[in-house]
Amino acid sequence: MAWQFHEGELELEDVRALLTQHFAEMRAGSPPEACHVLPIDGLKDPAIRFFTIRENGGLLGCGALKRLEPGHGEIKSMRTASEALGRGVGKALLDHIVAAARAEGMSRLSLETGSTDQFAAALRLYEREGFVNCGSFAGYADTPFTRFFTRAI
Repeated sequence: MAWQFHEGELELEDVRALLTQHFAEMRAGSPPEACHVLPIDGLKDPAIRFFTIRENGGLLGCGALKRLEPGHGEIKSMRTASEALGRGVGKALLDHIVAAARAEGMSRLSLETGSTDQFAAALRLYEREGFVNCGSFAGYADTPFTRFFTRAI
């Protein structure tokens, strides 16, 4: 597999297009109080590292790591490009984010995601990779549409 990871790339047209699609779908499928997707400018926060994964220059997906507090990070904006679904891109991104978190000295990763059918593949991935249900964190509202996960790394 000749996949390459890159950090940054928020200004690239293909990345912006994928994030725009991600934002639109998240907002369309979640009530406002349960939709915590970050806009592109939000992903530029110094506490966030944004990653892309590419194959022969083509964008396969993206994801981010946010530092919450010493030792604790959050996975944000995980998204696989439609044409790359089913190829293991999500797992590869997740593995990369976990490795980046460990390299920064984090010992726990958490995430917030949706609970509807739209999120079924993501839920399966996180559960398969050892993430367990937890309570709300980082000021998120706990709604029937929201799921929270955490994992020691």
